[in-house]
Amino acid sequence: MLKKSLVVVLGMMLVVVAFTGCAKAPQPLVDSTKAAIDAAKAAEANRYLPAEYQAAQDSLNAALTEIETQNAKFALMRSYKKAQAKLNAATAQAVAVTEKVAARKEEVKAQAQQGLADLGTAITDAEKLWKKAPRGKESREVLEAIKADIEAVKAALPEITTTLEGGDFLTALEKVNAAKAKINSVVNELNEAIAKKGR
Repeated sequence: MLKKSLVVVLGMMLVVVAFTGCAKAPQPLVDSTKAAIDAAKAAEANRYLPAEYQAAQDSLNAALTEIETQNAKFALMRSYKKAQAKLNAATAQAVAVTEKVAARKEEVKAQAQQGLADLGTAITDAEKLWKKAPRGKESREVLEAIKADIEAVKAALPEITTTLEGGDFLTALEKVNAAKAKINSVVNELNEAIAKKGR
């Protein structure tokens, strides 16, 4: 009788330990963290703030790795506290980067608009210099190539403007910077040709 009672009590204790000791993976927290990171991506944080977005993604990946590590352990030995902390950090990072995206977009938009204005001025300067460039048999082909470069940059202006007005500020800025680099190269080449003529 005593043995039976002892077995029943031990059995009940094992059941209690099994139910209280078996930690479950924090799936709702994983889902909410993924949702926060998806929201950051939808706001284009991956493009406008790539380092901060990647930090949130890395925290999520570290948490998922920790969950896998815990899942591989014996049920009574599992603890998801580290994973929960990493998931909370990833969520906080994702929310923070999402909040910063709008300001970063405005900053990039302003840079693209200013760059577009500067580009227009640079094109005008290049055209003036092209008219002053020395003419001759040897320089004719070079000047034609330079004029073609100027025209190519001018032709890119409507596309850049459309991209900017379409809200893709980062691509517009990249295109503006590429066009500015091209026109600055042309201006330098023309200045060198004019300087040689003056010697």
